[in-house]
Amino acid sequence: MAGHGTHAHPSPGVSIDYFAAGEGRPLVLVHGITESRRTWDPLLAPLIAAGYRVIAMDLRGHGASSKIGPYDLATMAGDLGAVLHAEGADDALLVGHSLGGAVVSAYAAGGPCRGVVNVDQPLALSDFQAALSDLEPMLKGDEDSFQGAIGAIFEQMAGPLDGGERWRVDHIRGADQEVVLGVWELMFTATAADLDAVVDQVAGAITVPYLSLHGIDPGPEYSAWLTGKITTATVDVWPDLGHYPHLIEQQRFIDRLLAFDG
Repeated sequence: MAGHGTHAHPSPGVSIDYFAAGEGRPLVLVHGITESRRTWDPLLAPLIAAGYRVIAMDLRGHGASSKIGPYDLATMAGDLGAVLHAEGADDALLVGHSLGGAVVSAYAAGGPCRGVVNVDQPLALSDFQAALSDLEPMLKGDEDSFQGAIGAIFEQMAGPLDGGERWRVDHIRGADQEVVLGVWELMFTATAADLDAVVDQVAGAITVPYLSLHGIDPGPEYSAWLTGKITTATVDVWPDLGHYPHLIEQQRFIDRLLAFDG
């Protein structure tokens, strides 16, 4: 698989690592929290064969990118913009998983792209805040407590991801407490009303086609809630696949991308 690894530099001293390969319309892959672009490896060759120029990036604080804060969504969206600019890919389809889904959504609220695919990242952040609050003391505790909390989160969400693929993802994951707490700082400091206001501002500014694809069912009211905020949104639920539907049913995921991007 021919390609090249390179770096974008959104600000002095900050380097964002990414890999690009293939010919055709640009498609950018953005991973979840504590992971790296390598999480997407099984999908790279099939997406390139499907006619995409695939760009897979490491978020700030992850993989080979700089571990220099801040780690908020606006900053990470700016880093994504720097990668798109470096590759001349303002018309990219943006595909983000988990944290990556939030990052591509934040970028699409103000930056050019041709569409967004958000994999298993509900935008109801105040609901996530409530779920995270019980783990806050462990996440802010010593290293053992922090790693125990992160492990519990991913164990609960893994679903039927197993065998070699479960091992692969587990060994890609590298949980850095400073980075994780930086990403989730808003969850610990903002009120639910403030979070709702942020979501309203971001979602209301997204006008490109938007696919929200979930392996963990976000609930019976989520589709109407999201489409009420993002009028271009479609919500797909693939029940009982957990947090990694794109890795569990890879060909189905690629087929859905192609249909969405058709």
